[in-house]
Parts: sequence; C-alpha cells; structure tokens
Amino acid sequence: MLCQLSINNFAIVRFLELDFKPGMTSITGETGAGKSIAIDALGLCLGNRADATTVRPGASKAEVSTRFSLNDVPLAKRWLEDNDLELEQECILRRTINSDGRSRAYINGNPVPLSQLKSLGQLLIGIHGQHAHHAMLKNEHQLTLLDSYANHRLLLEAVSSGYQRCKLIEKELKSLQQTQHQRIARKQLLQYQVEELNEFALNKGEFEDIEAEHKKLANGTALVEACKKQLSILQDNEQANIESLINTGITQAQELESYDPHLKSVVTMLNEALIRIQESSNEIECYLDKLELNPEYFEKLELRLSQLMQLSRKHQVLPTTLYDHHQELLTELNSLDSDESALLQLEEQVNASKQNYLVHANKLSQSRIRYAKELNKKVTQSIHELSMPKGKFCIAVTFNPESMSLNGCDNIEFQVSTNPGQPMQAISKVASGGELSRIGLGIQVITAKKVSTPTLIFDEVDVGVSGPTAAVVGRMLRTLGDSTQVFCVTHLPQVAGNGHQHMFVNKHSKAGKTETSMVSLNKSQRIEELARLLGGDVITSNTLANAKELLQS
Repeated sequence: MLCQLSINNFAIVRFLELDFKPGMTSITGETGAGKSIAIDALGLCLGNRADATTVRPGASKAEVSTRFSLNDVPLAKRWLEDNDLELEQECILRRTINSDGRSRAYINGNPVPLSQLKSLGQLLIGIHGQHAHHAMLKNEHQLTLLDSYANHRLLLEAVSSGYQRCKLIEKELKSLQQTQHQRIARKQLLQYQVEELNEFALNKGEFEDIEAEHKKLANGTALVEACKKQLSILQDNEQANIESLINTGITQAQELESYDPHLKSVVTMLNEALIRIQESSNEIECYLDKLELNPEYFEKLELRLSQLMQLSRKHQVLPTTLYDHHQELLTELNSLDSDESALLQLEEQVNASKQNYLVHANKLSQSRIRYAKELNKKVTQSIHELSMPKGKFCIAVTFNPESMSLNGCDNIEFQVSTNPGQPMQAISKVASGGELSRIGLGIQVITAKKVSTPTLIFDEVDVGVSGPTAAVVGRMLRTLGDSTQVFCVTHLPQVAGNGHQHMFVNKHSKAGKTETSMVSLNKSQRIEELARLLGGDVITSNTLANAKELLQS
C-alpha cells in the first residue's frame, strides 16, 4: 500500500507531502490545477523517464520519494530479498532529477539502475490512464488483459521457453541447410578422391621405403661391381689384399714383441683390425648373395613410385605427406557424414520441439477460452450497469498452430454487440466513443480485481461518462477500494462522492510564482467541492443539498 508521497520542486509543486489511507481516494480540482501532477511525480518513482523540464524553474533539482507498506505484498518483498534491498516491512523509492536532466534512483537508500525501479514499481502500483480504452482496440493489448486476468504467468513462461527453443533449433537447422549444397558438392569430390587413394592403399612411410629400394635397384650393377672390388681389396686379390698384409704385419709384430714386451699392444690392435676386415668381407659377401637384380620387380617398383608421384602432384602435396593427406580427407568425409546425421537429428528435434510447444500452447489456449467465458459474463454484466442494457461482450479466441509466437498460437479479438439482433463484431468497428469508454472502464475495473498489485490508480478513466452511469462507475471503484487501495483522478461528482477519502488539488500564484497544492478534505469541505463539481462556480443551497445527499448515498 502507498503510505506517503513527498514532492520537492517538481513542475509547479514547490513542496508537497501527502499521507494516504486504504480504500478509495478521490482526487479532484479545477481544470488546469494539476490533478495529474501527483500521478506524474509518482510515475518517476516507478521508473518513468524524466527530463530537465520537470524541475521547478529556479530550482537546482527535483526530488520525489514514496513510502510503501509491504504487509500484503509478498511478491515485492521477495523481489527486495532477491536483490538484497529489503528494509523490514517498508519500501522507500526515491528519484532525483537535476536541472541538466540527469537523474538518480534509489531503493531503500541504495542507488539502483532505472530498470530495477521499473521492475519493483510494477509489483507495487498499477496505473490505468484515461486513454487506456484506446489501447484496448489493439489485439496485443487485448491478449495482455486476458492473460493478466487469468494469471497465465506460468503457462506463458512454458510457451515462451518452448518457442525460444524451437527458434534456436530452427536457426541451427537453417544454418546447416544453407550450406547443404556446398556440402554435397564437397562430399562428392571427397568420395572420388578418397576412393582413388583407398585403391592405391599407400601405407605410412611407404614412400620413403619405395624411394630407397628404387634407388638401390636402379644402381644394382654399380653396386655389384663396387662390392666385388671391395672384396678384392680386402681378401680376394692374390697379389695384394688388406687381409694378407695385416697377417704379415701381425707376424712381424709378434717377432718384435719377443724382443720388447711393450709392443704387445701393437699385436693386439693388428689382430682386432684383422677381425674387422674379415667381418667387413663377410658382410659384403652376404649382401651380394641377397642382392637380386630382378627386372620385373624393379618395373613394378618403378610403376608404383610413378603412380605415387602422380597422385602427389594431383593432390598438390609432397609425396612424403600423401599418406597424411589421405587420412585428412577421410576425416573430413566422416565429418560431412556427421553433418548429414546432425541435419536429420535437427529436423527431428525441430518437429519434437514444435510438438512440445504446441502442447503448452494448446493448454494456454484452453485456459484462455475458459477465462474468456468468465470475463465475457462479468464484462457483459458491467456494461449493462453502465447504461448499455442490451449490450453483449465476447472474447473470441482462435487457435492457429501455424501462427507460433512467444505468446502462443491464439488470435484474440474483443467483440461486442451494442443492440439487439446485431451480430458480434470487433469492438474497434462497432463501439462509439462513449460505448468504448464504458466497456473499457468495465474491463479495467474487473481485471484490476484479479491483479496482485496493492495500489491502483485510475487517471480520468471516466471521460465520456455522465449522469447515472457515472454513479455506477463510482460504486464500482468504491467496491474495488474495499479490497485494494484505489486512487481516482476525476471530474465527476458522482465518482468523487464514492471515495472513502477525498483530496483537492489547487493552483495559486504568490509573488509572481505559480504553485500547486493538494489537501485532504473533511466532510464539510467535501460537500463544498462536490457542489462545485455539480454546479460550477455558482454554488447554491440546492447544489449544496445535492452534494450532501450525494455524499451520504
């Protein structure tokens, strides 16, 4: 509940501090006195935009603060706790606007961004403006009114979440589909290249082996001749070979050793050299025995090497990297196969997510139909009381699964029949200005009863209403005030007289400066103000009597 509003240097208000009570509070005043200034100031504390023009001329800054009781506002209390801004059972919102247009916002003394002020403000106060019935002509607003009345928060969250998931998966699917043509062409090329390399079946390190073998066989004759020459030098030449020479050297060294033992090491080294020479000869002989100069094998080897070099040039890679290139192509081909599998999976996920979305959307639609029927009866009854005795109101809910959105698949249309025998048609096509005001007012009052905000403000919502209808409007708002704190800015005595309390807005000039003030009226002052509303500037005993009777009734 709104307990207090303090205003400093805001517009034409120098200073104002107002204490409020539960129930319905009527706010009246002369035309141009600034009846809506308090509402505008309050709007600043709820996060509305502000600029330098709101600062009273001559002042350096404007300041507005509000104090709320949170005894019956669990949602606001939870919000404050979640944001570490709680202050026992009260909440103080404050806003300052400098003359240069800069502003600051505070919740319980803590500086906060404007978004937090708006978020909390929505839980504390609901404002219904005089042009609200024009917004009611829009299908989006009609949908919002119905969902607010039915308290569809959880259903809407489920539908919204399902819709967002659908769009996310569809985006992924579309991205894959857009590259599908390129992927198919690439896959065809890869399949051809991989099949060709698979057929060649190159092993890891095979090029190096082939190259070495080819080099050996290509030089086979030279190798044989060189090996035989080596053997001749080492042991086969009868006239002179290394082995015989070393043997001679050993014999001579042994003789020398007999004369001097210090030469024993020479004998040892010559014996070791002889062993090495003999091993070298054996190694060359074994090599010659194994060396096969097979022309057919050489041709096969040369052919494979030639094919390998051709494939390397074709794939524009080095022969040494052709095997690795083959493996990379295989990996990429498998990746494209995975993409195709992912495409099929995404298509299945899109269908599944749509079905899941439609389940929630259908639940929401059925609930809307149920609450629309309930609201139809109440609004129809309300407009009967508001001097439309033959009027009928209906909310048409049409479910279209092809029309998916964050808010479901429903098309909502407020329809009305104002005269007997007249078919139901869209409210925007049938209702006159006065009828629209009354229908809109009835809907606002009815839906306001279902809203959890503890304070409601009706800012001249009774425009276009007069006579007995105005009295009905007043009674509606008073009944609403029995369970909710209600503020009503009005120019109708029949509405003002129904308030549990009454505040009067007055504008006056002093020392060349204009100021607006707002005061709470006692019973006698209320009678005078109602008489002024009834009779204008000239207040007679009859208008006073009418005002007294109006207040008593």
